Amino acid sequence: MTALDWSVLAGYFVLMVLIGVWSRTKIKTIVDYFTTGGRIPWWLSGISHHMSGYSAVMFVAFAAVAYDYGITVYVWWAVSIGVGVGIGAFLFAARWNRLRSKHGVVSPLEYLARRYNLPTQQVLAYSGATLKVVDIAAKWVAIAILLNGFTGVPMRWGILLTGVVTMLYATLGGLWADVLTDFGQFIIQAAAGIAMFIGVLAHLDGVSTLWTMWDKLPEGHGDPLTGPYTSGYLIAFLFIKTFEYNGGMWNLAQRYMAAPSGSAAKRSALLSSGLWLVWPLILFIPMCAAPLLVPNLGKSEQAYVELAQLLLPSGLIGLVLAGFFSHTMAMVASDANVISSVITRDIAPVLVKKVRNLSDAGALKFARITTFTFVTASMLIAILTNGQGVVLKIVVDLVAATMGPISIPLMLGMLPWFKRSGPRAAITSWAVGLTVWAIVKWGIESKDVTLVVALPLATSLVIYVGMGLLMPERRDDVNVLVDSLNDDDDVTETADGQPAPVH
Repeated sequence: MTALDWSVLAGYFVLMVLIGVWSRTKIKTIVDYFTTGGRIPWWLSGISHHMSGYSAVMFVAFAAVAYDYGITVYVWWAVSIGVGVGIGAFLFAARWNRLRSKHGVVSPLEYLARRYNLPTQQVLAYSGATLKVVDIAAKWVAIAILLNGFTGVPMRWGILLTGVVTMLYATLGGLWADVLTDFGQFIIQAAAGIAMFIGVLAHLDGVSTLWTMWDKLPEGHGDPLTGPYTSGYLIAFLFIKTFEYNGGMWNLAQRYMAAPSGSAAKRSALLSSGLWLVWPLILFIPMCAAPLLVPNLGKSEQAYVELAQLLLPSGLIGLVLAGFFSHTMAMVASDANVISSVITRDIAPVLVKKVRNLSDAGALKFARITTFTFVTASMLIAILTNGQGVVLKIVVDLVAATMGPISIPLMLGMLPWFKRSGPRAAITSWAVGLTVWAIVKWGIESKDVTLVVALPLATSLVIYVGMGLLMPERRDDVNVLVDSLNDDDDVTETADGQPAPVH
């Protein structure tokens, strides 16, 4: 790292804080803080949705997979997400938006109390919030690994540095700050990613590298599926990502809710889907070529760091590192915002009566406090673990396996085909799915990645759908709620012109 690299990185941190300060001027109410009041253009919502799916984990854990196994990581990860988001464009995106515009929903879980009942909402809120804290702790570890590899900064200081800056702009600017930093991340990633891509081609055989390098790489590195990544794993991952990236990962539901209308949310989802199918290929080609450029690495998690130091000139290394920070900080800020919305709207009002009666200013202050607390908790977990092995283990294994049981009642509850699945189906599918995961992972200690990821999802799905068919729970108010999400017409408003609240 040269002085120019440090200057680029420092400039990035200053820019993030300034975005938070500016975004604060756009925040007048808690609705602005969590959903921007539906004022985000569809194209910006789509870019933000796409970029919120990245973090530094991609350049640590997934770079290691590309180094060890090749192009398969693009197929089972990026393509699965691209196809899943494309499916969600027609099933989920517009419905999320209509929950806000027609029913005043601010938190992605807010509608669950009416769709099912309060206990269902609470168990999903608590389990999902706990998962998010651990997930984000893993991402702090990932960015600290990268910073340590580039600069030698101790991991704990790396976590503190990124955490404090993220805390500042996320707490001040809410979803506006998240979306704007996502767009900045998009620009930074484009510059850094293209520079790395060109650097790899120039260092090898030019453009012909794109089709000649596969014969020079270890056997199987050009195969779409190889090693533990089988067709069964791909199918399971596709189902999981369809749920996760269309709202099961709560912060991404906010991107759809922040668009001006249901049709605009659908366009934003289609844009995000297209980006997922194209852009990650540019990022993964250098990672796949890494064994030719930096062979015999003792730790494949360092592959992208070694490539950057080998290929990029002074200044661009700082830009690449800024891109890494941007990925993680934008995702953490996004998660902090949505967890704050869940705590503020769904958990705290049930526990503390005083929270239900807060003024607009008081609710906004409480939302900022919960955002601050979430980021702090995730940082403390990351500092205490201080380990590299936790990265891939948590993000690919724990999150992927448990996201299905948590998201199935949330997502399918919006669709008209599952009106008969009520609270019993929702809670049973959640509980049994998580139990199956615990048994497979920790009881029998299965090493089959496909089984660990797929079985909890399949179990939850079968139980949710099956109980709806065999033990239907029909309610007229549920029918009205679900049917109202089918189109953009007939927005219900209160006397002051705002969408009627869902409670």
